[in-house]
Amino acid sequence: MNTPLSRRTALQAAGATVLAAGLSGSLSATAAHADDATSAPKLVTYPRPADMPTNTSFKVRVRTVPDGDWQTLDIWRPQLEEINPTTGSGKVLNTSMVYFDFQGSAEIEVTYLKGGTTKARVRPDALGIKPELLGDTLRFNLDEPRDVVVQINDEIFDCLHVITNHIDPNPPAADDPDVIYFGPGTHTVTGNVLTVPSGKTVYLAGGAVLKAQVFFKNVEKAALTGRGMLNAGPGGILCEGSKNIRVEDVIIMNPNGYAGTFGMSENVHVKKARSFSSKGNGDGFDVFSSTGIVFDGCFMRNSDDCFAIYCHRWDYYGDTRDITIQNCTLWADVAHPINVGTHGNTDAPETLENLVIKNIDVLDHREPQMNYQGCIALNPGDSNLIKNVSIEDVRIEDFRWGQVIYMKVMFNPKYNTSVGRGIEDVYVKNLSYTGTHANPSLFLGYDAEHAIKNVTFENLVINGLVVADSMRKPTWYYTTDAIQWFYNEHVTNLKFLTTAEAEAAAAS
Repeated sequence: MNTPLSRRTALQAAGATVLAAGLSGSLSATAAHADDATSAPKLVTYPRPADMPTNTSFKVRVRTVPDGDWQTLDIWRPQLEEINPTTGSGKVLNTSMVYFDFQGSAEIEVTYLKGGTTKARVRPDALGIKPELLGDTLRFNLDEPRDVVVQINDEIFDCLHVITNHIDPNPPAADDPDVIYFGPGTHTVTGNVLTVPSGKTVYLAGGAVLKAQVFFKNVEKAALTGRGMLNAGPGGILCEGSKNIRVEDVIIMNPNGYAGTFGMSENVHVKKARSFSSKGNGDGFDVFSSTGIVFDGCFMRNSDDCFAIYCHRWDYYGDTRDITIQNCTLWADVAHPINVGTHGNTDAPETLENLVIKNIDVLDHREPQMNYQGCIALNPGDSNLIKNVSIEDVRIEDFRWGQVIYMKVMFNPKYNTSVGRGIEDVYVKNLSYTGTHANPSLFLGYDAEHAIKNVTFENLVINGLVVADSMRKPTWYYTTDAIQWFYNEHVTNLKFLTTAEAEAAAAS
Protein backbone atom coordinates (compact mmCIF):
# COMPACT_ATOMS: atom_id res chain seq x y z
CA MET A 1 0.00 0.00 0.00
CA ASN A 2 1.07 3.58 -0.49
CA THR A 3 1.34 5.19 2.95
CA PRO A 4 0.64 8.95 3.19
CA LEU A 5 2.60 10.68 5.93
CA SER A 6 -0.38 12.14 7.72
CA ARG A 7 -1.41 12.52 11.35
CA ARG A 8 -4.38 10.22 10.70
CA THR A 9 -2.08 7.49 9.36
CA ALA A 10 0.20 7.88 12.35
CA LEU A 11 -2.68 7.47 14.78
CA GLN A 12 -3.96 4.40 12.96
CA ALA A 13 -0.46 2.96 13.05
CA ALA A 14 -0.24 3.59 16.78
CA GLY A 15 -3.48 1.69 17.31
CA ALA A 16 -2.13 -1.18 15.23
CA THR A 17 0.98 -1.27 17.41
CA VAL A 18 -1.04 -1.76 20.58
CA LEU A 19 -3.34 -4.31 18.96
CA ALA A 20 -0.51 -6.35 17.46
CA ALA A 21 1.37 -6.47 20.75
CA GLY A 22 -1.77 -7.55 22.58
CA LEU A 23 -2.51 -10.31 20.07
CA SER A 24 1.05 -11.65 20.37
CA GLY A 25 0.75 -11.88 24.14
CA SER A 26 3.53 -9.31 24.58
CA LEU A 27 3.70 -6.09 26.46
CA SER A 28 3.11 -3.10 24.25
CA ALA A 29 5.78 -0.42 24.02
CA THR A 30 3.37 1.88 25.86
CA ALA A 31 2.94 -0.57 28.74
CA ALA A 32 6.68 -1.16 28.88
CA HIS A 33 7.23 2.57 29.19
CA ALA A 34 4.67 2.83 31.99
CA ASP A 35 6.33 0.01 33.92
CA ASP A 36 9.90 1.10 33.31
CA ALA A 37 10.40 2.25 36.88
CA THR A 38 10.14 -1.35 38.10
CA SER A 39 12.80 -4.02 37.75
CA ALA A 40 10.45 -6.87 36.86
CA PRO A 41 11.48 -8.89 33.78
CA LYS A 42 9.73 -7.78 30.61
CA LEU A 43 9.54 -9.06 27.07
CA VAL A 44 8.31 -7.42 23.85
CA THR A 45 7.93 -9.40 20.62
CA TYR A 46 6.90 -8.14 17.22
CA PRO A 47 4.73 -9.56 14.41
CA ARG A 48 6.08 -10.30 10.95
CA PRO A 49 3.76 -8.93 8.26
CA ALA A 50 2.13 -11.74 6.29
CA ASP A 51 3.59 -10.50 3.01
CA MET A 52 7.17 -10.72 4.30
CA PRO A 53 8.89 -14.06 3.52
CA THR A 54 9.79 -16.50 6.27
CA ASN A 55 12.16 -19.45 6.60
CA THR A 56 11.30 -22.91 7.89
CA SER A 57 14.53 -24.26 9.38
CA PHE A 58 13.88 -23.19 12.97
CA LYS A 59 11.23 -22.82 15.62
CA VAL A 60 12.19 -20.24 18.25
CA ARG A 61 10.61 -19.48 21.60
CA VAL A 62 11.61 -16.98 24.27
CA ARG A 63 10.63 -16.27 27.85
CA THR A 64 11.79 -14.09 30.70
CA VAL A 65 13.91 -15.78 33.37
CA PRO A 66 13.14 -17.59 35.58
CA ASP A 67 9.53 -18.53 34.87
CA GLY A 68 7.94 -16.32 32.23
CA ASP A 69 5.48 -17.67 29.70
CA TRP A 70 7.00 -19.00 26.50
CA GLN A 71 6.32 -16.91 23.40
CA THR A 72 6.90 -18.19 19.87
CA LEU A 73 8.79 -15.74 17.67
CA ASP A 74 8.07 -14.98 14.04
CA ILE A 75 10.93 -16.02 11.74
CA TRP A 76 12.23 -13.53 9.17
CA ARG A 77 14.19 -14.47 6.05
CA PRO A 78 17.34 -12.49 5.30
CA GLN A 79 19.21 -13.51 2.17
CA LEU A 80 22.97 -13.94 1.85
CA GLU A 81 25.45 -14.52 -0.96
CA GLU A 82 28.34 -16.84 -1.72
CA ILE A 83 30.68 -16.06 -4.61
CA ASN A 84 31.98 -18.81 -6.90
CA PRO A 85 35.73 -18.05 -7.13
CA THR A 86 36.00 -19.72 -10.55
CA THR A 87 33.14 -17.99 -12.37
CA GLY A 88 32.52 -14.93 -10.21
CA SER A 89 28.82 -15.71 -10.10
CA GLY A 90 26.94 -15.30 -6.85
CA LYS A 91 24.64 -17.83 -5.24
CA VAL A 92 21.86 -16.40 -3.06
CA LEU A 93 20.98 -18.41 0.04
CA ASN A 94 18.25 -18.04 2.64
CA THR A 95 18.86 -17.75 6.35
CA SER A 96 16.76 -17.04 9.47
CA MET A 97 16.38 -14.14 11.90
CA VAL A 98 14.30 -13.34 14.97
CA TYR A 99 14.20 -10.19 17.07
CA PHE A 100 12.70 -9.01 20.34
CA ASP A 101 13.25 -6.62 23.27
CA PHE A 102 13.66 -7.55 26.91
CA GLN A 103 14.45 -6.32 30.38
CA GLY A 104 16.14 -8.59 32.91
CA SER A 105 17.24 -11.94 31.49
CA ALA A 106 15.81 -13.97 28.62
CA GLU A 107 15.89 -17.68 27.86
CA ILE A 108 15.88 -18.64 24.19
CA GLU A 109 14.82 -22.05 22.92
CA VAL A 110 15.81 -22.99 19.38
CA THR A 111 14.60 -26.13 17.59
CA TYR A 112 16.28 -27.14 14.34
CA LEU A 113 13.36 -28.49 12.31
CA LYS A 114 15.52 -30.24 9.72
CA GLY A 115 16.81 -32.59 12.41
CA GLY A 116 20.12 -34.40 12.69
CA THR A 117 21.63 -31.97 15.17
CA THR A 118 24.98 -33.13 16.54
CA LYS A 119 26.39 -29.84 17.80
CA ALA A 120 25.40 -26.22 18.29
CA ARG A 121 27.37 -23.01 18.68
CA VAL A 122 26.32 -19.53 19.78
CA ARG A 123 28.57 -16.78 18.44
CA PRO A 124 30.50 -14.57 19.05
CA ASP A 125 32.62 -17.09 20.92
CA ALA A 126 33.89 -14.31 23.20
CA LEU A 127 30.49 -14.20 24.93
CA GLY A 128 31.17 -17.68 26.31
CA ILE A 129 27.62 -18.92 25.72
CA LYS A 130 27.45 -22.73 25.90
CA PRO A 131 23.95 -23.85 24.90
CA GLU A 132 22.22 -26.82 26.50
CA LEU A 133 21.63 -29.28 23.66
CA LEU A 134 18.72 -31.73 23.91
CA GLY A 135 18.39 -33.53 20.58
CA ASP A 136 17.38 -30.97 17.96
CA THR A 137 16.52 -28.35 20.60
CA LEU A 138 18.95 -26.08 22.40
CA ARG A 139 18.50 -23.49 25.10
CA PHE A 140 20.63 -20.61 26.30
CA ASN A 141 20.23 -17.42 28.31
CA LEU A 142 21.01 -13.78 27.60
CA ASP A 143 21.50 -11.60 30.67
CA GLU A 144 21.41 -8.45 28.56
CA PRO A 145 20.55 -7.68 24.94
CA ARG A 146 23.09 -9.15 22.52
CA ASP A 147 23.10 -9.98 18.83
CA VAL A 148 24.15 -13.61 18.36
CA VAL A 149 24.29 -16.27 15.67
CA VAL A 150 23.17 -19.84 16.37
CA GLN A 151 24.92 -22.39 14.15
CA ILE A 152 23.85 -26.02 13.91
CA ASN A 153 26.41 -28.56 12.69
CA ASP A 154 28.68 -25.71 11.51
CA GLU A 155 26.16 -24.56 8.89
CA ILE A 156 27.27 -21.22 7.47
CA PHE A 157 24.05 -20.05 5.82
CA ASP A 158 21.25 -22.17 7.30
CA CYS A 159 21.69 -20.59 10.72
CA LEU A 160 19.70 -18.35 13.06
CA HIS A 161 20.45 -14.69 13.79
CA VAL A 162 19.02 -13.47 17.09
CA ILE A 163 18.70 -9.67 17.33
CA THR A 164 17.76 -8.16 20.69
CA ASN A 165 17.30 -4.72 22.23
CA HIS A 166 16.54 -3.11 25.53
CA ILE A 167 12.89 -2.17 25.87
CA ASP A 168 12.45 1.34 24.51
CA PRO A 169 11.92 3.55 27.58
CA ASN A 170 10.53 6.50 25.68
CA PRO A 171 9.02 5.73 22.27
CA PRO A 172 7.69 8.77 20.44
CA ALA A 173 4.01 9.53 20.31
CA ALA A 174 2.42 8.65 17.00
CA ASP A 175 0.93 12.14 16.69
CA ASP A 176 4.15 14.00 17.53
CA PRO A 177 4.45 16.65 14.79
CA ASP A 178 8.22 16.08 14.61
CA VAL A 179 7.84 12.34 13.99
CA ILE A 180 7.12 10.48 10.76
CA TYR A 181 5.61 7.34 12.26
CA PHE A 182 5.23 3.88 10.70
CA GLY A 183 3.38 1.24 12.70
CA PRO A 184 3.39 -2.57 12.23
CA GLY A 185 2.81 -3.71 8.67
CA THR A 186 4.33 -3.10 5.28
CA HIS A 187 4.64 0.43 3.94
CA THR A 188 5.71 2.10 0.71
CA VAL A 189 6.20 5.73 -0.27
CA THR A 190 6.07 7.41 -3.65
CA GLY A 191 9.25 6.82 -5.61
CA ASN A 192 10.55 4.40 -2.96
CA VAL A 193 12.57 7.21 -1.33
CA LEU A 194 11.55 8.91 1.92
CA THR A 195 13.22 12.34 2.16
CA VAL A 196 13.59 13.49 5.77
CA PRO A 197 13.39 17.23 6.60
CA SER A 198 15.59 18.88 9.21
CA GLY A 199 14.39 18.35 12.76
CA LYS A 200 12.27 15.28 11.90
CA THR A 201 12.56 11.71 13.19
CA VAL A 202 11.46 8.74 11.13
CA TYR A 203 10.23 6.10 13.58
CA LEU A 204 9.73 2.47 12.55
CA ALA A 205 7.74 0.68 15.23
CA GLY A 206 8.49 -2.98 15.89
CA GLY A 207 6.94 -5.07 13.12
CA ALA A 208 7.00 -2.16 10.66
CA VAL A 209 8.61 -2.72 7.24
CA LEU A 210 9.33 0.32 5.09
CA LYS A 211 10.16 -0.62 1.50
CA ALA A 212 12.08 2.53 0.72
CA GLN A 213 15.36 4.32 1.10
CA VAL A 214 15.58 6.91 3.88
CA PHE A 215 17.29 10.03 2.49
CA PHE A 216 18.94 12.80 4.52
CA LYS A 217 19.90 15.55 2.05
CA ASN A 218 21.49 18.79 3.35
CA VAL A 219 19.59 18.58 6.64
CA GLU A 220 20.41 18.88 10.34
CA LYS A 221 19.18 17.27 13.55
CA ALA A 222 17.21 14.49 11.91
CA ALA A 223 16.95 10.81 12.78
CA LEU A 224 15.86 7.30 11.86
CA THR A 225 14.99 5.14 14.86
CA GLY A 226 12.79 2.30 16.06
CA ARG A 227 12.60 -1.48 16.08
CA GLY A 228 11.30 -1.79 12.53
CA MET A 229 12.94 -2.59 9.23
CA LEU A 230 14.00 -1.07 5.92
CA ASN A 231 13.56 -3.67 3.20
CA ALA A 232 14.60 -3.88 -0.46
CA GLY A 233 14.81 -0.16 -1.10
CA PRO A 234 17.33 1.38 -3.53
CA GLY A 235 19.90 1.28 -0.74
CA GLY A 236 18.92 1.55 2.91
CA ILE A 237 20.08 4.96 4.17
CA LEU A 238 21.53 7.79 2.10
CA CYS A 239 23.00 10.71 4.03
CA GLU A 240 24.51 13.56 1.99
CA GLY A 241 25.74 16.96 3.13
CA SER A 242 23.99 16.57 6.47
CA LYS A 243 24.92 17.25 10.11
CA ASN A 244 23.88 15.89 13.49
CA ILE A 245 22.11 12.80 12.19
CA ARG A 246 21.11 9.86 14.37
CA VAL A 247 20.29 6.27 13.35
CA GLU A 248 19.33 3.75 16.04
CA ASP A 249 18.15 0.14 16.25
CA VAL A 250 16.68 -0.31 12.78
CA ILE A 251 17.26 -3.47 10.71
CA ILE A 252 18.21 -3.06 7.05
CA MET A 253 17.28 -6.14 5.04
CA ASN A 254 18.29 -7.00 1.47
CA PRO A 255 18.80 -3.47 0.08
CA ASN A 256 19.50 -2.94 -3.60
CA GLY A 257 22.88 -1.40 -2.80
CA TYR A 258 24.61 -0.26 0.36
CA ALA A 259 22.86 -0.52 3.72
CA GLY A 260 24.01 3.02 4.36
CA THR A 261 25.97 5.70 2.48
CA PHE A 262 27.34 8.72 4.34
CA GLY A 263 28.82 11.34 2.02
CA MET A 264 30.20 14.79 2.93
CA SER A 265 28.37 14.60 6.25
CA GLU A 266 29.31 15.54 9.79
CA ASN A 267 28.50 14.29 13.28
CA VAL A 268 26.51 11.16 12.43
CA HIS A 269 25.87 8.57 15.15
CA VAL A 270 24.71 5.10 14.07
CA LYS A 271 23.88 2.92 17.07
CA LYS A 272 22.78 -0.72 17.03
CA ALA A 273 21.76 -0.71 13.38
CA ARG A 274 21.76 -4.15 11.73
CA SER A 275 22.32 -5.08 8.13
CA PHE A 276 21.87 -8.18 5.95
CA SER A 277 22.61 -8.21 2.21
CA SER A 278 22.89 -10.61 -0.72
CA LYS A 279 23.04 -8.47 -3.84
CA GLY A 280 26.04 -7.18 -5.78
CA ASN A 281 27.77 -4.19 -4.14
CA GLY A 282 25.95 -5.18 -0.99
CA ASP A 283 28.18 -3.19 1.37
CA GLY A 284 27.06 -2.43 4.88
CA PHE A 285 27.95 1.17 5.81
CA ASP A 286 30.20 3.24 3.54
CA VAL A 287 31.69 6.62 4.43
CA PHE A 288 32.93 9.18 1.89
CA SER A 289 34.60 12.52 2.65
CA SER A 290 32.94 12.89 6.06
CA THR A 291 33.89 13.88 9.60
CA GLY A 292 32.80 12.68 13.02
CA ILE A 293 31.00 9.45 12.12
CA VAL A 294 30.43 6.87 14.89
CA PHE A 295 29.18 3.31 14.38
CA ASP A 296 28.41 1.73 17.74
CA GLY A 297 27.01 -1.72 18.52
CA CYS A 298 26.08 -2.68 14.96
CA PHE A 299 25.61 -6.23 13.66
CA MET A 300 26.56 -6.54 9.99
CA ARG A 301 26.33 -9.55 7.68
CA ASN A 302 27.02 -8.41 4.14
CA SER A 303 27.79 -9.60 0.63
CA ASP A 304 30.57 -7.02 0.34
CA ASP A 305 32.53 -4.88 2.83
CA CYS A 306 30.71 -4.52 6.15
CA PHE A 307 32.37 -1.11 6.64
CA ALA A 308 34.18 0.84 3.94
CA ILE A 309 35.87 4.16 4.72
CA TYR A 310 36.89 6.30 1.73
CA CYS A 311 37.50 9.86 0.60
CA HIS A 312 36.37 11.14 -2.81
CA ARG A 313 34.09 9.14 -5.04
CA TRP A 314 31.24 10.24 -7.32
CA ASP A 315 30.18 13.73 -6.18
CA TYR A 316 31.75 13.48 -2.73
CA TYR A 317 34.97 15.45 -2.13
CA GLY A 318 37.21 16.12 0.86
CA ASP A 319 39.14 14.44 3.64
CA THR A 320 37.65 11.80 5.93
CA ARG A 321 38.41 12.31 9.62
CA ASP A 322 37.42 11.16 13.10
CA ILE A 323 35.69 7.89 12.26
CA THR A 324 34.89 5.35 15.01
CA ILE A 325 33.74 1.74 14.59
CA GLN A 326 33.16 0.16 18.01
CA ASN A 327 31.31 -2.63 19.80
CA CYS A 328 30.31 -4.25 16.51
CA THR A 329 29.94 -7.83 15.26
CA LEU A 330 30.93 -8.36 11.62
CA TRP A 331 30.41 -11.20 9.16
CA ALA A 332 31.57 -10.62 5.57
CA ASP A 333 30.31 -13.33 3.20
CA VAL A 334 32.10 -11.37 0.47
CA ALA A 335 35.13 -9.06 0.82
CA HIS A 336 36.28 -7.32 4.04
CA PRO A 337 34.70 -6.79 7.43
CA ILE A 338 36.52 -3.41 7.45
CA ASN A 339 38.13 -1.79 4.39
CA VAL A 340 39.82 1.61 4.40
CA GLY A 341 41.25 3.86 1.73
CA THR A 342 40.57 2.58 -1.78
CA HIS A 343 38.90 5.65 -3.29
CA GLY A 344 40.17 9.24 -3.31
CA ASN A 345 41.02 12.24 -5.47
CA THR A 346 44.20 11.98 -7.53
CA ASP A 347 43.86 15.59 -8.73
CA ALA A 348 43.60 17.03 -5.19
CA PRO A 349 44.95 14.38 -2.77
CA GLU A 350 42.95 13.71 0.38
CA THR A 351 43.66 12.23 3.81
CA LEU A 352 41.91 9.64 5.98
CA GLU A 353 42.93 10.24 9.57
CA ASN A 354 41.95 9.60 13.16
CA LEU A 355 40.29 6.23 12.67
CA VAL A 356 39.35 4.20 15.77
CA ILE A 357 38.39 0.52 15.53
CA LYS A 358 37.59 -0.86 18.98
CA ASN A 359 35.93 -3.88 20.62
CA ILE A 360 35.07 -5.80 17.46
CA ASP A 361 34.13 -9.45 16.91
CA VAL A 362 34.83 -10.73 13.40
CA LEU A 363 32.85 -13.92 12.75
CA ASP A 364 33.74 -14.53 9.12
CA HIS A 365 35.66 -13.25 6.10
CA ARG A 366 35.65 -14.81 2.64
CA GLU A 367 37.56 -13.19 -0.19
CA PRO A 368 39.46 -15.04 -2.93
CA GLN A 369 41.24 -11.96 -4.37
CA MET A 370 44.64 -11.47 -2.75
CA ASN A 371 44.39 -7.68 -3.24
CA TYR A 372 41.16 -7.56 -1.27
CA GLN A 373 41.76 -9.80 1.72
CA GLY A 374 42.07 -8.75 5.33
CA CYS A 375 39.53 -8.74 8.15
CA ILE A 376 40.89 -5.22 8.58
CA ALA A 377 42.42 -3.77 5.40
CA LEU A 378 44.22 -0.44 5.10
CA ASN A 379 44.51 0.01 1.34
CA PRO A 380 45.17 3.63 0.31
CA GLY A 381 44.87 4.29 -3.41
CA ASP A 382 44.06 7.38 -5.50
CA SER A 383 46.75 9.46 -3.70
CA ASN A 384 45.09 8.91 -0.31
CA LEU A 385 47.14 9.05 2.88
CA ILE A 386 45.97 7.00 5.87
CA LYS A 387 47.32 8.15 9.22
CA ASN A 388 46.61 7.98 12.94
CA VAL A 389 44.78 4.66 13.20
CA SER A 390 43.99 2.99 16.53
CA ILE A 391 42.85 -0.66 16.50
CA GLU A 392 42.10 -2.18 19.92
CA ASP A 393 40.38 -5.26 21.35
CA VAL A 394 39.59 -7.09 18.12
CA ARG A 395 38.71 -10.78 18.32
CA ILE A 396 38.84 -12.65 15.02
CA GLU A 397 37.29 -16.10 14.88
CA ASP A 398 38.31 -18.59 12.23
CA PHE A 399 37.08 -17.51 8.82
CA ARG A 400 36.72 -19.18 5.45
CA TRP A 401 39.19 -17.35 3.23
CA GLY A 402 41.41 -14.30 3.65
CA GLN A 403 43.94 -12.61 5.93
CA VAL A 404 43.82 -11.38 9.52
CA ILE A 405 45.09 -7.89 8.64
CA TYR A 406 46.35 -6.36 5.41
CA MET A 407 48.16 -3.10 4.77
CA LYS A 408 49.09 -2.13 1.22
CA VAL A 409 49.82 1.17 -0.46
CA MET A 410 48.00 0.26 -3.61
CA PHE A 411 47.50 1.05 -7.25
CA ASN A 412 44.89 -1.17 -8.84
CA PRO A 413 43.95 0.17 -12.29
CA LYS A 414 40.52 -1.46 -11.97
CA TYR A 415 39.68 1.08 -9.25
CA ASN A 416 42.51 3.63 -8.96
CA THR A 417 43.96 6.42 -11.05
CA SER A 418 47.10 6.76 -8.89
CA VAL A 419 49.00 5.03 -6.11
CA GLY A 420 48.19 5.89 -2.51
CA ARG A 421 50.56 8.24 -0.68
CA GLY A 422 51.12 5.95 2.28
CA ILE A 423 50.12 4.57 5.68
CA GLU A 424 51.46 6.21 8.86
CA ASP A 425 51.13 5.83 12.62
CA VAL A 426 49.01 2.73 13.22
CA TYR A 427 48.72 1.22 16.72
CA VAL A 428 47.15 -2.23 17.07
CA LYS A 429 46.49 -3.42 20.64
CA ASN A 430 44.96 -6.70 21.80
CA LEU A 431 44.18 -8.22 18.41
CA SER A 432 43.66 -11.98 18.49
CA TYR A 433 43.02 -14.66 15.90
CA THR A 434 42.03 -18.24 16.62
CA GLY A 435 41.88 -20.57 13.65
CA THR A 436 43.65 -22.34 10.81
CA HIS A 437 42.33 -20.79 7.58
CA ALA A 438 44.17 -17.46 7.49
CA ASN A 439 46.52 -16.72 4.63
CA PRO A 440 49.73 -14.83 5.56
CA SER A 441 49.03 -11.21 6.49
CA LEU A 442 50.87 -8.80 4.19
CA PHE A 443 52.36 -5.34 4.73
CA LEU A 444 53.37 -3.82 1.39
CA GLY A 445 54.68 -0.35 0.76
CA TYR A 446 54.66 0.68 -2.91
CA ASP A 447 58.10 2.29 -2.98
CA ALA A 448 60.23 4.51 -0.75
CA GLU A 449 58.02 7.54 -1.43
CA HIS A 450 54.77 5.61 -0.93
CA ALA A 451 55.61 3.66 2.18
CA ILE A 452 54.20 2.22 5.40
CA LYS A 453 55.66 3.88 8.50
CA ASN A 454 55.36 3.45 12.26
CA VAL A 455 53.11 0.43 12.80
CA THR A 456 53.08 -1.08 16.29
CA PHE A 457 51.39 -4.26 17.51
CA GLU A 458 50.89 -4.61 21.26
CA ASN A 459 49.77 -8.01 22.57
CA LEU A 460 49.10 -9.60 19.19
CA VAL A 461 47.87 -13.14 19.93
CA ILE A 462 47.76 -15.79 17.20
CA ASN A 463 46.31 -19.11 18.35
CA GLY A 464 47.37 -18.38 21.91
CA LEU A 465 50.90 -17.26 21.00
CA VAL A 466 51.84 -13.73 22.06
CA VAL A 467 53.83 -12.30 19.18
CA ALA A 468 56.68 -9.96 20.10
CA ASP A 469 60.08 -8.97 18.75
CA SER A 470 61.50 -10.39 21.97
CA MET A 471 59.88 -13.83 21.53
CA ARG A 472 61.99 -16.93 21.19
CA LYS A 473 62.87 -17.56 17.52
CA PRO A 474 65.93 -18.27 15.36
CA THR A 475 68.24 -15.25 15.42
CA TRP A 476 67.99 -14.80 11.68
CA TYR A 477 64.15 -14.71 11.67
CA TYR A 478 62.04 -11.61 11.35
CA THR A 479 59.27 -11.60 13.95
CA THR A 480 56.73 -12.00 11.15
CA ASP A 481 58.43 -15.26 10.07
CA ALA A 482 57.34 -16.85 13.34
CA ILE A 483 53.68 -16.50 12.34
CA GLN A 484 54.14 -16.62 8.55
CA TRP A 485 53.33 -12.99 7.91
CA PHE A 486 55.35 -10.83 5.49
CA TYR A 487 56.44 -7.21 5.08
CA ASN A 488 58.54 -5.71 2.30
CA GLU A 489 61.42 -3.22 2.26
CA HIS A 490 59.06 -0.25 2.04
CA VAL A 491 57.75 -0.84 5.58
CA THR A 492 59.72 0.99 8.29
CA ASN A 493 59.50 0.93 12.08
CA LEU A 494 57.22 -2.11 12.37
CA LYS A 495 57.22 -3.26 16.02
CA PHE A 496 55.72 -6.15 17.97
CA LEU A 497 55.54 -5.64 21.75
CA THR A 498 54.15 -7.42 24.76
CA THR A 499 51.87 -5.37 27.02
CA ALA A 500 54.61 -5.20 29.67
CA GLU A 501 57.08 -3.90 27.09
CA ALA A 502 54.62 -1.31 25.85
CA GLU A 503 53.90 -0.11 29.40
CA ALA A 504 57.61 0.11 30.19
CA ALA A 505 58.25 2.09 27.02
CA ALA A 506 55.39 4.49 27.84
CA ALA A 507 56.75 5.02 31.38
CA SER A 508 60.32 5.73 30.27
